[in-house]
Amino acid sequence: MIRSAGPGDLAAIQEIYNEAIINTTAVYDYKPYTMAARTLWYEDKVNAGLPVLVYEEGNLVVGFATFGPFRAKPAYKYTIEHSVYVHNKHRGKHIGTILMQELIKLANAQGYATMVAGIDASNLGSRTMHEKMGFCFSGTIHKAGYKFGRWLDLSFYQYKLAGPDKPTEE
Repeated sequence: MIRSAGPGDLAAIQEIYNEAIINTTAVYDYKPYTMAARTLWYEDKVNAGLPVLVYEEGNLVVGFATFGPFRAKPAYKYTIEHSVYVHNKHRGKHIGTILMQELIKLANAQGYATMVAGIDASNLGSRTMHEKMGFCFSGTIHKAGYKFGRWLDLSFYQYKLAGPDKPTEE
């Protein structure tokens, strides 16, 4: 089941995200987030009207997804960057795909034109999922990050959304 996250879901979201920080290159952070930081992140998303979705299986949150601004400059206002994370014991069940489908629906409904994915180039599973969903490879920034004693390359993918009926420069 997919639903909007509530404050009671933050411990599960934090666990999923922190596991990715500690054990993967999916997140280019070094240290796990505190609950205070995760709460602030959630409140910022909610206050900005941005989605935070969770995927529940057997009354447990096993995945979450969100999107937010791609860049702070006003001309980027129709472009968003998304994040999807699945609990390490629940990967391979297409939960990420299901969450992505819902994010795309929400992004289209909100009038965005482009959804961007920044994916560690070594993350074949995520790259393949995005390609199957219709994301187009847009390029790689080599040596974009450094983690686990090695340089990391960051690949970008984009998905063309419907966009607004009448875009403005306001």
